[in-house]
Amino acid sequence: MSTAALSGIRVLDLSRILAGPFTTQLLGDLGADVVKVERPRVGDDARTYGPPYLHDRNGEVTPEAGFYLSCNRNKRSITVDHSKPEGAQLIRELAARSDILVENFRVGVLAKYGLDYASLQKINPRLIYCSITGFGQEGPYSDRPGYDGVFQAMSGMMSVSGHPDGEPGAGPMKVGVSMVDILTGLYASNAILAALHHRATTGTGQYIDMALLDCGVAALSHYAQNYLVSGTPAPRRGNGGFGGIPSQTFRCADDEIFVVASTPKQWSGLVQVLGRPELAIDPRFATVSARIANRDLVLSTLGEIFRLRPAREWVRALEAADVPVSPVNDMDGVFTNPQVRHRQLKMTIEHPDSGALDILRNPIRLSGAPLDRYEAPPKLGQHTHEVLSQVLDKSDEEIEKLTAGGVV
Repeated sequence: MSTAALSGIRVLDLSRILAGPFTTQLLGDLGADVVKVERPRVGDDARTYGPPYLHDRNGEVTPEAGFYLSCNRNKRSITVDHSKPEGAQLIRELAARSDILVENFRVGVLAKYGLDYASLQKINPRLIYCSITGFGQEGPYSDRPGYDGVFQAMSGMMSVSGHPDGEPGAGPMKVGVSMVDILTGLYASNAILAALHHRATTGTGQYIDMALLDCGVAALSHYAQNYLVSGTPAPRRGNGGFGGIPSQTFRCADDEIFVVASTPKQWSGLVQVLGRPELAIDPRFATVSARIANRDLVLSTLGEIFRLRPAREWVRALEAADVPVSPVNDMDGVFTNPQVRHRQLKMTIEHPDSGALDILRNPIRLSGAPLDRYEAPPKLGQHTHEVLSQVLDKSDEEIEKLTAGGVV
């Protein structure tokens, strides 16, 4: 019988919206006990980020937005008003019994209630405390609010996305997905796992300062490095890449496809399929360097040919020639894709309101500690009594008093 990788680890989740909840969901998927702390009667703002909202078994709309459902599975929800002294004390007691705390309040807010790292570290030296903010704990922007689109703009991510100047619709463009939030969640969870290993060797926890702006800039990777080497910013190339050519979308007779043919074998296979085998030896086309130097000629030549046949025919022929290719899928195309179906990237779990609920599977595949626990995102305060009684040993009378006082 396998044991989840983070079995026995407790996470106190004081975060909301996306970057923080996505971080803690990843930890929950790996087996951690994630206790999500929400405001009484209000909860995580993401619960209201609809439509769409989940429908119950009778077809009635529930208060659970799809946005909230995307990043809160494998958690227990409790409601605590940390602005009340009794509520702050409950969180301190939970922090004393937790391994990890994740929060995304603005800088300095939790210190007002004695819930900052300096305060909680005194009662739990082993605590790993991760703060996720827009700009980090220090610097001229540290007290500013911020959202994903702001960081896509400020980090330079938008500057390298979108159609090139001179083309219809030219200009910087935001990535559709809240990419900086998601990347920050990935960086933060990675940092937390590193801190867990460090604690295993030193016996002490530590503070983690994560900033969305930092993660957005770091994610520019080779785009930024190329600029730092050359001093020249990368031009926008729409749906084209910066590696070998071709590596981009082409319009076919009906839809678009994405084709990559950067190696000699791939290029030879592509031009054979296109019915232009002479391009394999044409000095303007034959090598990667030549194709980069003659980029416009190469792309216009290929583009004229691709327009002659439907996308499905090109995909079938290119796949047979071992040339990397894909249709540009919409959501229907994604979830009917045979590889996506085989890998079971969409799975169905049980939700107390709707019954069946389709969700995304975590893509991590561990042979010794498989990720096989997928509990529905909790309803607001669903586990308040359970956590207070089981984790903090509160009696029914104590919990009733806390409830009557609006603390929970």
